[in-house]
Amino acid sequence: MATLTHQEGVTAEYLQVSSSTRKRFITIIVAGVVLLVIGLILATLGGGEAAHGGAAAAHGGTAAGHEGTAHHGSPLWLKRLLVSLWHNNVFFTGVSVIGTVFMAIQYVAYAGWSVLIKRVNEALSAWVLPGGVILVVLFGLSLINNDIFHWTLPGIMTKGSATYDPIIAGKAGFLSVPFYLIRTISYIAIWVVFTNKLRALSLAEDLNGGTEYFHKSITASALFLVLFAVTSSMAAWDWVMSIDTHWFSTMFGWYVFASWWVSGIAATTLCVILLKQAGYLPFIQAGHLHDLGKFMFGFSIFWTYVWFSQFMLIWYANLPEEAVYFNQRLGGFNGQYTWLFFFNLLINFAFPFLVLMTRDAKRQMIMLKIVSIAILVGHWFDFYLMIMPATMQANNGFVIEFGVALVFLGSFLLLMTKRLTQASLVPLHHPFLDESVHHTT
Repeated sequence: MATLTHQEGVTAEYLQVSSSTRKRFITIIVAGVVLLVIGLILATLGGGEAAHGGAAAAHGGTAAGHEGTAHHGSPLWLKRLLVSLWHNNVFFTGVSVIGTVFMAIQYVAYAGWSVLIKRVNEALSAWVLPGGVILVVLFGLSLINNDIFHWTLPGIMTKGSATYDPIIAGKAGFLSVPFYLIRTISYIAIWVVFTNKLRALSLAEDLNGGTEYFHKSITASALFLVLFAVTSSMAAWDWVMSIDTHWFSTMFGWYVFASWWVSGIAATTLCVILLKQAGYLPFIQAGHLHDLGKFMFGFSIFWTYVWFSQFMLIWYANLPEEAVYFNQRLGGFNGQYTWLFFFNLLINFAFPFLVLMTRDAKRQMIMLKIVSIAILVGHWFDFYLMIMPATMQANNGFVIEFGVALVFLGSFLLLMTKRLTQASLVPLHHPFLDESVHHTT
């Protein structure tokens, strides 16, 4: 039962990010740039990773009609760069907004155990605004040569045009460039407004105390969660599913959310552990880690449930317009994605399920750290598998993609730690602080 009293020994605690830590983050960015340049050179020279032939791509074609098997649009190196930027930004933006979602859920549930990690959730959401800006810019750039979204190809919805596609034309009311931009900006605007609102209330509570800000946070959180339930599913349709324009799945919104959600919890857990090991958050105990471990364990199973439900229903129905999605990832494009399809299940389900099965494992920082990293890497690959077959087909690779991922990771860490330094790591005047300090499981 939550209380309104406070623990006497708890004092404000501020994160100091050392210059060596900042240099590490910058080193990650520099390493990413170097890897990116190497990948671009390899792609330009036509060597190494990707098969640059129409014949290779043709193996991925199906009667159901993937949007063209021959390469079109920008040069392959540029197309890979744009697609990789989109892939990484969708992943990091989703992980970031989960910081706000997790915090909002704690508010509406009147949860007390999570108060000590609230600042980590607030910091995690720092990427939502820059991520949204990057999404809009990348969409604009993708329109130049239609590198990401096949439905933006000129004439594809115009009857009589050489590029006319009746299936895509039937979705013209939803898949229009102005409406797409309005939707994307709306999603980001809603997420940013509520992220900033909850952050402002939290900082005001630190300054002034009282329960007024807590109750306002509950109201804002309840409204945000209703809006997020709609906007997150629609964002999944727009940012990921519309890349496979012919394909559709009524479960895809849940699937993308599950991937974002478990990744966000893993990022929160990893950050809490790293802060704890650096000497911060002294009141974080095994009980807090246990709860975070249970979240990762449980929602890895939830992600697998959604994955299996989507796959099983499509496999059982065996309809070409639905089965094409899995055909491409299981055997299409010379089987380039087959190993990744099974690796996805191994790292995102089997590994966290087996490692975190025992109570002790969920209370050990080393085990949680390993699983958190595995989940984040695994769901990065999950989004890779969602996006690459429909865009790059057989011309995919990893050097450019890993380089871009490191640039995003370093930038994300710089922004996140900056926000962590701007307020006390302990929200001193939160009415449930005492419950969190004494939390045991």
